[in-house]
Amino acid sequence: MAARSDLPDIPISSPSDYYKVLGIDRSADNAAVKRAYRKMALKYHPEKNMTKEVMNQFMLIGEAYDVLIDAKRRAIYDQYGPNGLKNGVPARDGFDGYPGGYQYHGSPDETFSQFFGGKNPFTDFFAVHTATPGLADASTTSPAFGSKFGGLHGMSRSPDDPNLLHGPSHDAAQERDLVLTLEELYLGTVKKLKVSRRVLNDDNTTTSAQEEILTVDVQRGWRAGTRVTFPSKGNQGPNKIPSDYVFIVKEAPHAFYTRNGNDLIYTAGISLSKALTGSIIEIKTLDDRLLKIPVNETVHPDYVKEVSHEGMPISKTPDQRGRLLIKFTITFPTYLNDQQKKLIREALPA
Repeated sequence: MAARSDLPDIPISSPSDYYKVLGIDRSADNAAVKRAYRKMALKYHPEKNMTKEVMNQFMLIGEAYDVLIDAKRRAIYDQYGPNGLKNGVPARDGFDGYPGGYQYHGSPDETFSQFFGGKNPFTDFFAVHTATPGLADASTTSPAFGSKFGGLHGMSRSPDDPNLLHGPSHDAAQERDLVLTLEELYLGTVKKLKVSRRVLNDDNTTTSAQEEILTVDVQRGWRAGTRVTFPSKGNQGPNKIPSDYVFIVKEAPHAFYTRNGNDLIYTAGISLSKALTGSIIEIKTLDDRLLKIPVNETVHPDYVKEVSHEGMPISKTPDQRGRLLIKFTITFPTYLNDQQKKLIREALPA
C-alpha cells in the first residue's frame, strides 16, 4: 500500500542517539520521556503508514524508550553510549560495573502494548470493521478505518499475526521427568528439586537465569504418568504469562518387582521337587518386611499365587492395597539316577 501523501517526510534517526529518536534533550525526566514516546509512537505507528521507513523508525522509537525509561540503562547509556549497554563496563572504585548484554527484544509492538496497558489507542480514532466480501482480496481479511481518515484501510494482516496488539501470551508448560523408585512410590516421600528458569529483570524486558528449589510431596501409590504442576513457575518473558512447570512421574526399574496398576508382581525360583510337593516362599517387601507365603498347590508353568493387600497402595485410598502376584520359574534337575526315576514313575504313574 502506498504511503499517505499528507504525512511529512520521515527522518530516519540514528540508533546511537536515543534522545534524538524521541525528540528530547538529555535533561528530560521520565514524564517527558513518556510524553515523547506517546507522541512519536502514535505518529510513526505502522497502522497509520505502512512503509519500511516507518517500521524502522517505529522500531527505533521502541528501543529508545526501552533504554531511557530505565534509570540504570539510561545512566550507562549517558556515560558510555550503546557500546556500554551491549559490551558492559568494568568495575572500579565506587562503581560495581555493568555486565552488558543489553539487546532490545525486537518487538516494538510489545513496548507499545505495555505502554498503553494492552489497549490499542487507535480504537479511539478509527472505526474498525471488516471489509465487505467482494470489495477486497478474498484471501485477506483487512480492517477498514472510518471516514475520519478518508476511509483509510489498515494493513492487511491475518487475525493470527503475532504483531497484532493482543494480550499477554501463555507459553506451553515446561515439562521434566521425575524418576521415582518403587519404594518411594510405595511409602511416599518428599523430593526437593532444583530447577532453572528465565525470569524478568527489573526492566520488565530482559531476562536472566534463576535457580529455585521446588518441593514435591510424593503420595503413596502414585503411578507413572502422574503430573505434578507448579503454576506460573516456568519461564517468564515480556508481555507473557509465566508458563507452568510440570513434573511427570516415571518409575525406575526394580530388581525384583514389576508393577501392573495397583498389583505387584514377584517372580520366585523353585525346584521341581518343591513345585510338586509344596514349599514356603520368603519375600522381602518394599517396606522391608519379610513375608513367608505357604504354597501348597502344585506349581505348574502358568500358576500364579495371589496374596491380597500386599500390592501397591491405592493413591486415592492409600490404606488399601492391590495384590501381590507371585509367578514361578521351575528349575528341573539335569540328572536322575535309575532309582530316582523309578520312584518318580511309582509316584506319578503315566
